[in-house]
Amino acid sequence: MKKTFFLSTITLWCAVSAICQLGNPLGYTPSTGNATWQVTKYELNVTLPQLENARAVTIHTVVSLKNISGAPASTLTLRISPNAEITAITVNGSSIVPTKGEEKTAAGTSLQRLVLRIPAVNAAGEVTAAVDYKLTVKENTALNSLSPVESLFLPLSFWYPTPNNWYFAKGADTAPVSIKITGPQGTQLVSAGTSVAGGFNSTLNGQPFFVAGDWDVIDQNGVSVYVPKGSVGEPQKRAAELASLFAEARTFMSGVLGDVPQAPLRIVASRRGAGFADDGTVIVDEAVFRRSKIDSLTATNIAEAAAKLWLGGSVRVKGDGYGVISEGLSRYFATQFIESKFGKDVADIERLRQRVSYAAVSSREGAMAQLNPADDVYFPVVANKGAMVWRILAKRVGAAEFAAAIKSNSQDGDLTLGELRQAFPGQKELVDQLLDGTTNMDLMAGIPRQENGAWHIALRNTGEMDATVDVAAITADGERLVAPTTLRATSFGEIVFQTPKQVVRAEVDVDKLYPQSDYADDVAPRVTSESDPLLTAKRPFDKQDWTGAETASRMLLRDYPRSDDLRIILARALLAEGKTADAQREFQTVLDEKLPAARSLAWANAGLADIAARAGQTDAVARYSSAAIVSEGDYGASVVARAARQKVGTATPDPSIKAFFTEFDKAAAANRKADVDAMAVAGEMTRFVNSVAGSAQAWQTTVKNVDHLDANTVLVDADVNLRLINKEPEADSAVFRLVKTASGWKLAGVEAFESHPNGT
Repeated sequence: MKKTFFLSTITLWCAVSAICQLGNPLGYTPSTGNATWQVTKYELNVTLPQLENARAVTIHTVVSLKNISGAPASTLTLRISPNAEITAITVNGSSIVPTKGEEKTAAGTSLQRLVLRIPAVNAAGEVTAAVDYKLTVKENTALNSLSPVESLFLPLSFWYPTPNNWYFAKGADTAPVSIKITGPQGTQLVSAGTSVAGGFNSTLNGQPFFVAGDWDVIDQNGVSVYVPKGSVGEPQKRAAELASLFAEARTFMSGVLGDVPQAPLRIVASRRGAGFADDGTVIVDEAVFRRSKIDSLTATNIAEAAAKLWLGGSVRVKGDGYGVISEGLSRYFATQFIESKFGKDVADIERLRQRVSYAAVSSREGAMAQLNPADDVYFPVVANKGAMVWRILAKRVGAAEFAAAIKSNSQDGDLTLGELRQAFPGQKELVDQLLDGTTNMDLMAGIPRQENGAWHIALRNTGEMDATVDVAAITADGERLVAPTTLRATSFGEIVFQTPKQVVRAEVDVDKLYPQSDYADDVAPRVTSESDPLLTAKRPFDKQDWTGAETASRMLLRDYPRSDDLRIILARALLAEGKTADAQREFQTVLDEKLPAARSLAWANAGLADIAARAGQTDAVARYSSAAIVSEGDYGASVVARAARQKVGTATPDPSIKAFFTEFDKAAAANRKADVDAMAVAGEMTRFVNSVAGSAQAWQTTVKNVDHLDANTVLVDADVNLRLINKEPEADSAVFRLVKTASGWKLAGVEAFESHPNGT
């Protein structure tokens, strides 16, 4: 019997970045009422612990607020993490003892609510609250971590006091931020804004956050890139490419949205928090710098970060449906930039990914203008469907008029969905339907038929609004004839193509402008029954029907030739069929793509490693397997790469790593919990460490391979022979993550652990 445990680093910022598309993990349903207080500035002074194993930070926060309710206010409520121990609160210099309460966000998760009774503040009046507290980080997560290697505090860890809940329906609190951080000697600190002595000042509207770690900094094209320590060669090239991409994206946005907001641009490598961006600082997965090129998700995140310098940064985005602007409009402009940079065919693959993500939740969506971050479909809808809505509107009114309307309504520093509704009076019916309704449109094409020398294609629109689309007729020799038509709401239609050639296929809405309940019947004859074409190829592949997977992939690549996801399925199917040369060619095509997914890069390298192993090409196996593993793009790909490396017997021993595990084995077998704890990074893998320290009767680790990710981080491929209390002996395999601290190597993660009871 075999159990596989995969403990992966969470790298998605699950509330601010739309690419993460996880929705609200807390299940909180926020109030839909109006706010009383608006934050005008955050000032934070943070002191990180000096000791490696300490689990608390001390913080002094000053929140400046304005009464925007229109009436006097004598109560100020602040919300913060329940792990914050409040030591003092003053309002306008006067000490106040708060009434503490709990605000539920989900089962087992809550906010700490501090209710302050204060002298009445008139409408438009201002008040300043200062809060001193100690915040304990019990276990490191994607939202906050505290360790000698890297400390990370993002807004959704609720690490600072603020009046409105982070899931407030009209938008979380944002304001200019001033942050000062005192950390251990040698610690580098990063946040948004201008760097000042010991901190950062941002004049844009943002939320407090910071990252503390150890990087090499590369400055290029006006962008500072914080790369993992010791990065040389290819990682430096990636840094330069990312810097250029960010600078180009900002230039593109300025051409659309107007004057450039004054904010330094930074790209920060981190094990956690990838996808989060605020006021010109964007966090990317540290593995990005170990890949052979920029991956599609990272490029999109950076482009969206550039758009949000305007949408949410220099221009405050608030009110009902704000996410349609902050997430949807940002994604629309980011994809437009991708198109300008990499070509329409590449951008269309990004739109396909967005469309598939939306289609997966379309049956459960609500009216987009009424969704809030508490809804589990929030990000797939407001970001992906939202981007589609803005694309339709821009096409209807023209790109120049569309951009002018956004700039005009942003002049006062605020932008709401209500303002943009009124900005396009001629499109009111369309806008109202898209924002206030749910998707009931299904555009259908009929099988082409010939009558009197012309080809007729029947069409249908099941939706409640008209759709102006392009229709394509594909001839037997592959020529695409395209013509526009308007399909009336809930009606049938027809389009005629005058051609002597035989028309064999038809497609409606060629550019896939409209949100639909089913995209599969856009094409006739149908090539798939799924809105996600990848599923059509993946189903036979998962059943090990290699021929079926090859056939499906080739058929779909005819329509999506730039889909690296489909091409990987094709290449893997070919390899399974023994068509090695064909598989090698397809894997290489993926590596040559302009903007492939990180997962595709990992699988392409793993596939080439497998092919090289079959041919006994040791050097090629080492090169390709290492590329697949260190890219951390896909767990399955790393398994295949390690198997290829094992097949040819390559090994990368490291005496210091072997010495570490010799001591770890002794501590584990002796059940010396304090010693085991000392060999792991505090706050990491607490369950694993407790299990090892409390139940091991025997433990022996044999190091097979060591992959150096950077100067301070390695992945260790090892065999583990162990025996737990009241269990049979096991011969297991594992992948450990080790990091180098001031006191030496420490265990920072168990990336995989395959247990084989009885040595089977």
